[in-house]
Amino acid sequence: MKTNRAVRTPGGLSVRLDVRALTVVVLLLLAALTASVVLIGTGDFPIPAADVLRTLVGDGNAGQEFIVTELRLPRVLVGLLVGASLGLGGALFQSISRNPLGSPDVLGLGQGATAGALTMIVLFSGSAAQVALGALVGGLVTGFAIYVLAWKRGVHGYRLVLVGIGVSAIVTAVNGYLLTKSDIVDAARAVVWMTGSLDGRDWNQVWPLLALCAVLVPLVLVNSRGLRMMEMGDDVSYALGVRVERVRLLLMLSAVLLTASATAAAGPVGFVALTAPQLARRLTRSPGPNLVPAMVMGAALLVTADWLSQRAFGAGQLPVGVVTGVLGGVYLLWLLVTERRAGRI
Repeated sequence: MKTNRAVRTPGGLSVRLDVRALTVVVLLLLAALTASVVLIGTGDFPIPAADVLRTLVGDGNAGQEFIVTELRLPRVLVGLLVGASLGLGGALFQSISRNPLGSPDVLGLGQGATAGALTMIVLFSGSAAQVALGALVGGLVTGFAIYVLAWKRGVHGYRLVLVGIGVSAIVTAVNGYLLTKSDIVDAARAVVWMTGSLDGRDWNQVWPLLALCAVLVPLVLVNSRGLRMMEMGDDVSYALGVRVERVRLLLMLSAVLLTASATAAAGPVGFVALTAPQLARRLTRSPGPNLVPAMVMGAALLVTADWLSQRAFGAGQLPVGVVTGVLGGVYLLWLLVTERRAGRI
């Protein structure tokens, strides 16, 4: 069965359309939106899905309007944006490093953002906005350090992963030290933040993350052709006219910003950046970075995990980071067993 079709544009250009990948993206988008509507209706005051939809278009009563638009909709939007950012960031890192383990979880970007947040919590008793800013700065500094340390006439994929693992170990030790130096109140606050949660998220987290995604997502997609060429090797990419280091630096910076901003908004939600790109690629069966499928998969995974946590334990009882950690760990073990049976590891 053919999955690629050539579509001719009005300007006379021929564009190849991957029907299977497009179908997967549409189905994942529908799944993410459906899970979002169900999640908005879940809580101590349950609202049927039909009433949620009516409220979203402005036909709900005053109580439903307040619960949906002020309390639950911002949380769901943050979940969608965080999941999409982590999925896209993970796809970028895995494509640049040409390694399925080259995700922000493994490279230490989440730990770096955590170090920035812990610094604001433990040393300065910062507000929520200051903690988010600290997480963003910590992620950016860690990403810059990894890039500089991995640089040697360019950035090689395996060297990037190895340097990231080393930096992750160092930053994890720093985080442990910061926790031991904090008092009991700050330590409890830090541990809650480090788990990764969507509880208490409001419009103040939605707008900055939405603005950043509105800038970075188009920028990444515009450079996706260069990224696809780079997966064939730097020499081939240079021969095809790709400015390899320029594209790599731009996309790595975008991936770091996406990951750091997602961590700043919801804490270090584990394994979404690792699993979303790989699940998307398995569904599309398409070569290349699969940026859009990974982004939509990340959004669907996170809102579904948040719904599972609320259905199983009630709102606010189990942070979404615990659910994604368990599911991601199971997937990683399954992946390792599968690769071992195939003789690839």
